Amino acid sequence: MGTCCSDKKESVREKVRESYAKIAKSGDLCCCSTGKKKDFNSAKFAKVIGYDKKELDALPEGANMGLSCGNPTAVASLKPGEVVLDLGSGGGFDVFIAAEKVGKKGKSIGVDMTPDMLSKARRNAEVFAENTGLRNVEFRLGEIEHLPIADNSVDVIISNCVINLSPEKQQVWNEMARVLRKGGRVAVSDLALLKPLPQSVLESVNALVGCVAGAVLVKETEKMAKKAGLKKIKLVLKPDYIESMSEWNDPMYKAIARKLPRGKKLGDYVTSLYVSAIK
Repeated sequence: MGTCCSDKKESVREKVRESYAKIAKSGDLCCCSTGKKKDFNSAKFAKVIGYDKKELDALPEGANMGLSCGNPTAVASLKPGEVVLDLGSGGGFDVFIAAEKVGKKGKSIGVDMTPDMLSKARRNAEVFAENTGLRNVEFRLGEIEHLPIADNSVDVIISNCVINLSPEKQQVWNEMARVLRKGGRVAVSDLALLKPLPQSVLESVNALVGCVAGAVLVKETEKMAKKAGLKKIKLVLKPDYIESMSEWNDPMYKAIARKLPRGKKLGDYVTSLYVSAIK
């Protein structure tokens, strides 16, 4: 039983790793999408989900790959001098935005399990340093279930549309609590379920890699954060993300829509969710 479960979890990680390696290499895919880059305006989409023009203009070209389902830095209340950790940092999008907010005396760290994404992020870091004069970013290879971060060493943890992909979500929340300093904060944007998805959608591999089938109920997210020992947990539903996705000409979402019960839409089941908490 244990070996079977372990194999299944690793299979999920490998599917996600392969998918995001393709994104890093080609730039043709977007998170939660099988659509082509030419059909998707990542800057326009980022503004829809809460990023402002000033934040986007300061980013290295290619850092914004449309992998977001919210703007965790907007609710993190980052302060100069803080140490920020981004779980599943991809090309460095939120790491760079956080780095500007914490300034020269702060530090912005990204952890990602995909080597191709890490390479892209590190290349972007050089451009970011040239553009801003800031060398306060660092990218580490690792799984968010087993963070390469010391205990009690981080002031703020952010994450953007990533925890839903993990096959061991409780372990992710446990790790967040481990690496946060006392009084440290969590500001996560993720996908969550308003009600269980139909079995036909859950069986879709595309939906898994596209962030949908890995999502759990909103109340389950709160339960996991509490079990990890976090306090003052706040959950804010952001349905505008799902509404904006319905406007994409995306084959994966068209396929999911066909599998939903008659008269139902994806937004009836899935929402973008902001989670904030304190250790």
